[in-house]
Amino acid sequence: MPMSKLEELIAELCPDGVEYKALGEFGTMIRGNGLQKKDFTETGVGCIHYGQIYTYFGTYADKTKTYVSPDLARQLKKVNTGDLVIAITSENVDDVCKCVAWLGDEEIVTGGHAAIFKHNQDPKYLAYYFQTVAFFRQKKKIANGTKVIEVSPQKLEQVSIPLPPLPVQCEIVRILDNFTELTAELTAELTAELTAELTAELTARRKQYEYYRDKLLTFKEKSA
Repeated sequence: MPMSKLEELIAELCPDGVEYKALGEFGTMIRGNGLQKKDFTETGVGCIHYGQIYTYFGTYADKTKTYVSPDLARQLKKVNTGDLVIAITSENVDDVCKCVAWLGDEEIVTGGHAAIFKHNQDPKYLAYYFQTVAFFRQKKKIANGTKVIEVSPQKLEQVSIPLPPLPVQCEIVRILDNFTELTAELTAELTAELTAELTAELTARRKQYEYYRDKLLTFKEKSA
């Protein structure tokens, strides 16, 4: 059986395994400040409110839902292309640390209860990893609170993830993007025509996606 492109890349670039690194070893977490819903304006500088990360955005975005005035934007923390915006406060463990990779060309801002992760890796690869069971297990250990769940940026920097070479990251992203697009198409069909068959297919597709996502983002750790 011929090797897939991903298998070829792994065999060529990381045959002995992949190095695992703490987020703080290859990037920096910056805590957001300010920004309330009452600050939203019709136009201005794009902004991501922490609550939108688990109610509106998916894995990545190139447009914001809301804006703030240029005057307020100057006081807020800046998000640049490729940065992750992470919700560090939530009402439950599932939603805390959900993130969105910002892929828009323009600089935007975010506020309190969010952290910005600046790094030199593939942003979508990192955002997909934040959805895995392996990441969930780590964040659960550093989450604090009962009614309100929080994870500090400093503790989040200690979370460890596999960092294969960038070509491997890009190929994994391509595969997962295809899964995401297929699931989105099926969701649109289901919205238009609610049937038991479509519902069952969508459930199966989501389980398949979660299985392959976690499998693709699991690597043999490289020996020191």
